[in-house]
Amino acid sequence: MTGSEQGSPDGGLDWGDEQDFGDADRGFLGRLEPGVVRDARGRVVWDADAYGFLDGECPPTAHPSLWRQSRLVARQGLYEVAAGIYQVRGLDLSNVTFVEGERGVVVIDPLISAEVAAAALGLYRAHRGERPVTGVIYSHCHVDHFGGVRGVVDPAEVADGRVPVLAPAGFLEHAASENVLTGTAMARRAGYMYGAALPKGPAGQIGCGLGQTTSTGSVGLIAPTLDITATGQTETVDGVRIVFQLTPGTEAPAEMNFHFPDLRVLCVAENACHTLHNVLTLRGALVRDPSAWARYLTETVRLFAEDTDVVFGSHHWPTWGQGRVVRFLEEQRDAYAYLHDQSVRLINAGHTGTEIAEQLRFPPALDRAWHTRGYYGSLSHNAKAVYQRYMGWFDGNPARLWQHPPAAAAIRYVEFMGGADCVVAKAKASYEAGDLRWVAEVLGHVLFAEPEHAEARALQARTFERLGRGAECGPWRNFYLMGAAELRDGILGTPTRTAPDVLAALTAEQIFRSMAVRINGPRAAEAGRLLLRWEIGGSGGRPPGEHGAGSGEVWSLLLSNGALIPMAGDAPRGEKPAVVLRLARATLDAVLGGASTLADEIAGGAVVLEGDARALVTFGSLLDAPDPDFAIVTP
Repeated sequence: MTGSEQGSPDGGLDWGDEQDFGDADRGFLGRLEPGVVRDARGRVVWDADAYGFLDGECPPTAHPSLWRQSRLVARQGLYEVAAGIYQVRGLDLSNVTFVEGERGVVVIDPLISAEVAAAALGLYRAHRGERPVTGVIYSHCHVDHFGGVRGVVDPAEVADGRVPVLAPAGFLEHAASENVLTGTAMARRAGYMYGAALPKGPAGQIGCGLGQTTSTGSVGLIAPTLDITATGQTETVDGVRIVFQLTPGTEAPAEMNFHFPDLRVLCVAENACHTLHNVLTLRGALVRDPSAWARYLTETVRLFAEDTDVVFGSHHWPTWGQGRVVRFLEEQRDAYAYLHDQSVRLINAGHTGTEIAEQLRFPPALDRAWHTRGYYGSLSHNAKAVYQRYMGWFDGNPARLWQHPPAAAAIRYVEFMGGADCVVAKAKASYEAGDLRWVAEVLGHVLFAEPEHAEARALQARTFERLGRGAECGPWRNFYLMGAAELRDGILGTPTRTAPDVLAALTAEQIFRSMAVRINGPRAAEAGRLLLRWEIGGSGGRPPGEHGAGSGEVWSLLLSNGALIPMAGDAPRGEKPAVVLRLARATLDAVLGGASTLADEIAGGAVVLEGDARALVTFGSLLDAPDPDFAIVTP
């Protein structure tokens, strides 16, 4: 473990500084009692009360700094941010904010699932009255900021124009596609990142730094009715004037900050939090750009700081006072700029990502700031992400250009080191000496060479536990503890169903691209050339007309040399398709969501098939089902 990243419980921090606790409690009006939310079947989808143990002193099973952060984040209830602006915190990974207008209330970022969003709205109304929802704002395209929208507004109210839904340009495309191509792998790793299956307690899941964990209710999506397309765009929603700043490519590919000039309040979405954020989230994603992130925060200060008395975000607690607002935003900016620029400087000095992660440290002022600590995005894995962004996987050393894959390499390592039993015996000595990083590495080889080696599994589980308990970064802790749990108990499973609303928001091109990455290339190459034509109707219940006319669209899917090539419209050179499928988009969504099968829809007449049905069977046989429970700590 290394210094301020993992091992040091203080890192020069001011443990007598209680400002964050005062800010986290400021404006408290009341909590949800009990703090448990259930779905229509009675299943618990959120349990804030499970974190009551955090009221105690930090135990030896947790890093004191992460314990402090979790105590702050676990606070649950309704809070006044400023006159007319209220937040419910602690009912999901994220916050939901309510801005009172002339007729009702504008909802910002309605959490992950409908049940917790509805509970939050109910808590707000219990204290502020039965105001109708008169607008919705999505600050960005991650699911914890839109998934609960059906818990606060009826889609019919949006469809008929009574309730506008505002979002940054590109929101719908990115919200729908974020986890489509590699969604199964991301979901599996997200289970590790958030410690979803871990028991909540001092020795288990205590939070993830950004929030406690994720709710597990019904996820939905209502398409925006008004796009924010330019910085400086001003909109008035229910009498509330709002000035927007687009920040694409920062914490999310479609994101925005926005200012309430008449209230002197600024929302910074997830661009400035009380933690260092992720440049590359451990669940997997495209690498973000910390340099652009810093530039946008500079613009935020320039645009809004002079006219702001309080800043709040989509996570954590607000900051009050103009001077403190500026300091908070500038320190957040400086953290991302320093992370980027110093990583690049060290890249150009010939260092690899792993080497940079070992030596990069924030300067004292940033290292001492509670809100730039690596509770969610560690400086270590962020530095490696900057390297990945610019240099890719290869570190330039030809010895690592053509390495054996992990299992094959592990067999050779273990043989060279004298066999599994010998390695485990040596690892025990390293464990007792406290060299846990080395123990984890060498036992990883043993387990990839001999996955059922009982002594290696037990020692690796204990090693992961100790590493997790020393982690200041919440996702690091959860990864380690999940690894230990799965070594002991077997794979714990991962929910991977994509919400129907999200599937419905996918474009046809996104759907067919997701099919393309499921094609088994070697078998498809043997199958030869195959052309399918899809004629997709609009949102209604019927297939399009005989020639695909009407409100739908036509796609040609060409299987060529083992690759699936989606093409809008007719195939080039007039090639005749082997099979034509005509169906409504709603039918396609039902099949994709698992509510039906293509065979059943053909049998029931909702899908009209022309041509060689055997070609469709062949095509279906070439689609591999992703594995939502693939092994991580063993091969």
